[in-house]
Amino acid sequence: MEFRGKLSLWQRFVRAFERFDSWTASSINEGGRNLSSAWDRYSAVMDRFHVTGGWRVATDLACEGLTLSVGGLLLMLTLAIPAFREVGGDDWLKKQDLAVVFLDRYGNEVGRRGIRHDDSIALEEFPDHFVKAVLATEDRRFYEHFGIDVIGTSRALMANARASGVVQGGSSITQQLAKNLFLSNQRSIERKIKEAFLALWLEFHLSKREILKLYLDRAYMGGGSFGATAAAEFYFGKSIKDVSLAEGAMLAGLFKAPTKYAPHHNLPAARARAADVLSNLVDAGYMTEGQVYAARRNPATPVDRKQEISPDYYLDWAFNEVKRLADDGKLGSDRVLTVRTALDTSMQKQSENALETILRQQGDAYDASQAATVVMEPDGAVRAMVGGRDYGASQFNRATDALRQPGSSFKPFVYTAALMTGKFSPATIVTDRPVCVGNWCPNNYGRSYAGSMPLAVALAKSINTIPVQLATAIGDGNNKAGRAKIVDTCRVMGLTTPLTDTVSLPIGAAEVTVLEMTASYAVFANGGKKADPYAATEVRNSHGDLIYRRDRDALPPKQLFPPNIIADMNTMLVKVVEEGTGKRALLPGVKVGGKTGTTNAYRDAWFIGFTGNLVAGVWFGNDDYSSTNKMTGGSLPAQAWHDMMLPAHQSVELRPMPGIAPAAPAAVAAAGSGKGFEVLSAPQRPAVLNKRSLDALGGIEQVMRDLGGRRELRGGGSVSIETGRAVADNGPVRAIGGRIGVP
Repeated sequence: MEFRGKLSLWQRFVRAFERFDSWTASSINEGGRNLSSAWDRYSAVMDRFHVTGGWRVATDLACEGLTLSVGGLLLMLTLAIPAFREVGGDDWLKKQDLAVVFLDRYGNEVGRRGIRHDDSIALEEFPDHFVKAVLATEDRRFYEHFGIDVIGTSRALMANARASGVVQGGSSITQQLAKNLFLSNQRSIERKIKEAFLALWLEFHLSKREILKLYLDRAYMGGGSFGATAAAEFYFGKSIKDVSLAEGAMLAGLFKAPTKYAPHHNLPAARARAADVLSNLVDAGYMTEGQVYAARRNPATPVDRKQEISPDYYLDWAFNEVKRLADDGKLGSDRVLTVRTALDTSMQKQSENALETILRQQGDAYDASQAATVVMEPDGAVRAMVGGRDYGASQFNRATDALRQPGSSFKPFVYTAALMTGKFSPATIVTDRPVCVGNWCPNNYGRSYAGSMPLAVALAKSINTIPVQLATAIGDGNNKAGRAKIVDTCRVMGLTTPLTDTVSLPIGAAEVTVLEMTASYAVFANGGKKADPYAATEVRNSHGDLIYRRDRDALPPKQLFPPNIIADMNTMLVKVVEEGTGKRALLPGVKVGGKTGTTNAYRDAWFIGFTGNLVAGVWFGNDDYSSTNKMTGGSLPAQAWHDMMLPAHQSVELRPMPGIAPAAPAAVAAAGSGKGFEVLSAPQRPAVLNKRSLDALGGIEQVMRDLGGRRELRGGGSVSIETGRAVADNGPVRAIGGRIGVP
């Protein structure tokens, strides 16, 4: 009975499956017939739209056009999203809501940033001839196009194609404003795409008059001036409302290349450009030849501004620092600020002259077109910054934003990590020999091997195989683990840019900035403490109240390495300059430590050096990453470092380098180094006061602010706020502990 019951269940299962199979087959067949019937009905309907001949060609083209249009719209949306991200919210027009006056370290005004450049004069108050000159020269179809001048762009493309180079620009005023508001000045396809989309976005959100007003207020016009109002005051010492036709034409000519045509630098070029602007006025139909005749015969003459110093790269970076402080809530709610910086204008000028003179004299021979430098005190106070040769041509700051490979100037990070393991000292014998990590085998500069030598000599000669071996030793036999510890050392010392972990990392294959490299080397100059780069030393609000002081409000520097490690590193880095690749950086009577760096194909050349007083990083190369003509870090970069630092160490109190005995007494040369290098002339810089003197002067300044007028001094005498002088009735006045007293 049990067997027969199982058989019965099986039979029921088989029959159920057969019914399911039959239902499935029937449904599929019926569905197929229904689909076939539906297709026949659809075909019958579509046959009514059947076309032949020319109509069919037109229909096919329309369909293909529709398909391509949908694809193009999707592509445009993909490209537009990164551009619109640059806007950063609904408050895009208020991004620079701070109004900042910058002072140098001696209290002299050196520039302004923020809203004080913007809305001082209404568009209706601008001279009609000036506005017409701008439109005739920059964008004649400004009121006709939708943000992109298709006709002008096409004309520029054809002109550039015929000339096989860039001879004519096609950007509209709206596109230029988009670049000024949201983008950098770096030439790239990505930036041009963003610029185009942002121009459309601006046209949608603003009227033509608002766009034109913003353009006239925000454009850089040379000499540290942003906007036509500031430029008229700077170049002609008058309000923009009062400029003549000749002066307006000269100002309108600055928008294209503000530094090239700046009248205080190159008056003949500025006048030639102004003549072109006057011709544009006639060609555009805004004026007749008779109306511009007097301006042609009597060109504008600017006021004398030849001695003006405009550290624009420095001020841009300092302004970003102030904005960060404001965003962190450290500056209160006041948006009108006066910021005293660590800037030394004489050192800034000397740095600019050194780089420009070397590039002008030797740049062509080495196929190098750009340079950048940062000079700071060992605690991170930035005294000078040069982000490129020409701020007017490119506001891109190569000192803070350009990522370049450091080459052998990266090796001190590896050596520091090696010393921290306790396995090495400057006298440890290492062997320069063939070494490979996987399939990668580094070579030395001379394609040879030097055998056994002390670790200090290996750094001085910049041997490439030694850092690779050190990485393996740091990782206890694992090169990858050693590289991870090297990256940790870099992070601790101040490198924040992403460091790609590759086998060539120990010899400088990662990318860094000049500012971060200089700050990292400051760790050696200050005895092993963290040196965060900074510009602002004091910030006062619109009422003159001190609301931020670096030495009071910033966190104290953290000790990163023990003194003995720093002493060993400094011993080796001094040897690099005195006996190795950095000899051109030698300063008579001053101990100098540093390291050269040269990358593959000679694309980048570096020298980062320091004394007990200052740290400076110098980079030479090309914006397009093209190779130089075998330029090494020991050539132009080391020479530029020497030319900047020689006058900077005149008439100052020389501080000892941590762990290094002072150099033998010797006067720092006033001109010439005895090594055959030219020392650039520069205005005599003020004597650098030591910290006690600066503190005393700071105390006097604060007391004078508190007094608010002429007040009596203890022991006789008075202080005059108007003249800033203290006069004693019975003896000299001196500052003691931040107070004014009479002995």
